[in-house]
Amino acid sequence: MTRTVYVNGEYLPETEAKVSIFDRGFLMADGVYEVTSVLGGKLVDFDGHAVRLERSLGELDMGSPISKEDLLDVHRELVRVNEIEEGMVYLQITRGAPDDRDFVFPDPDTTPQTVVLFTQNKPGLADSPAAKKGMKVISIEDIRWGRRDIKTVQLLYPSMGKMMAKKAGADDAWMTQDGFVTEGTSNNAYIVKGNKIITRALSNDILHGITRAAVLRFAQEAQMEVEERNFTIEEAREADEAFITSASTFVMPVVEIDGATLGDGTPGRVAPRLREIYLDESIKAAI
Repeated sequence: MTRTVYVNGEYLPETEAKVSIFDRGFLMADGVYEVTSVLGGKLVDFDGHAVRLERSLGELDMGSPISKEDLLDVHRELVRVNEIEEGMVYLQITRGAPDDRDFVFPDPDTTPQTVVLFTQNKPGLADSPAAKKGMKVISIEDIRWGRRDIKTVQLLYPSMGKMMAKKAGADDAWMTQDGFVTEGTSNNAYIVKGNKIITRALSNDILHGITRAAVLRFAQEAQMEVEERNFTIEEAREADEAFITSASTFVMPVVEIDGATLGDGTPGRVAPRLREIYLDESIKAAI
């Protein structure tokens, strides 16, 4: 079935959707994005994604071309017409398409922003086999720009990182800066030592994950100890458990880091329990 997508106010078959070659998202990676999961035909953590979208736009001195209410309507309509039970809705907003390529920002009064949304159908998203066996990660140097807290479409290095992992026979890469783990290529990173969950504190160095915020809240409500601080790959290799969080993987156990097996090489106790709690609570609160 051909997907229906949304481009600048219109619902179109994906085969008819077009964006200008002068769009700054294409030429300059001058845009931001969000990905919202769909479970049971409903949106997970939509409000959190909408708030972060506004922040990302503001940090890049961009206005918001669509209201939160209208954005919710578009998400729901795309989920409906594309019959998505489990999957994702991808949203991208760029600074628009001026008449020609220029490093200088175009006048927002004469150059409307570009708004694109599309769905991805992912049956079985909540019951992923990977969550039962865990994933393997490698470490790579973090050479991205300094404002990783802004969810921009500058995803070349994360893509390269995933390919480095694939070449090494792993599933993903954790990036390091000054000897400390920042985050995964498209996720936040955690280790577990004893009964303590350890993850890097929020700053410009990492994305302020929406799933991260929810999982840490649920962990504290479940009387789990959380410590937000830097940790090294060496510390991670000696941890009892490790895991990642993201909108598309929820909570995913990590069982190997740079060839070192964690525990007995299977998901431990904390990550599966957090995944269970997160999915239960998110499905209840989905809209």
